[in-house]
Amino acid sequence: MTDKSAKIALVTGASRGLGAAMAEELAGDHHVVAVARTTGALEELDDRIRASGGAATLAPMDITMSDAMAQLARSIFDRWGKVDIWVHAAIHAAPLAPAAHLDEKDLEKSLGVNVQATAQLIAMIEPLLKLAPQGRAVFFDDPRSGEKFFGHYGASKAAQISLARSWQSENASIGPKVHIVTPAPMPTATRARFFPGEDRTALTEPRAEAQRLLGDLA
Repeated sequence: MTDKSAKIALVTGASRGLGAAMAEELAGDHHVVAVARTTGALEELDDRIRASGGAATLAPMDITMSDAMAQLARSIFDRWGKVDIWVHAAIHAAPLAPAAHLDEKDLEKSLGVNVQATAQLIAMIEPLLKLAPQGRAVFFDDPRSGEKFFGHYGASKAAQISLARSWQSENASIGPKVHIVTPAPMPTATRARFFPGEDRTALTEPRAEAQRLLGDLA
């Protein structure tokens, strides 16, 4: 029998990096619904959550598949009736390239994942957040807009955060509360693609950053 009183954390982009770290931290007092495309990485996350005494529901799916995500939202409503916190860590990080030589397919995927899917998820998840006593959403800013070679990523990430800021302003007095935070540099796979050869020992571990960010939200 489902415990309707359980706090529910939905983490999109939960398979690795900061998304996985946030899922592990939230599992201390939430049931985590973990969404990502990589089944193996989700299963490893589930093992870590279970080992620490938590529980998770794995949803191996692509956030750009709107019908599948709508079905997931409906399933969450049917099972728990709400989402207490949504952490949106899913991102497409296109290869760096000069603005005059950006790949059209990468542009399409960047906009599809970082902007269009985010807009669709906001529409699907907002009703679930409104059904929680203090529903909240978390987005991660990465202000690369205008930096050289960051055309696809910088533009699509800026558009995503602009969308989140509008949602934040629209719901400032009525909820859900929308948080937009800027994480410290971390040794993630995304950052390694952007800065190969970087000294990663000086970077903040994702689990430590997840603890800090969630502490700031409390």
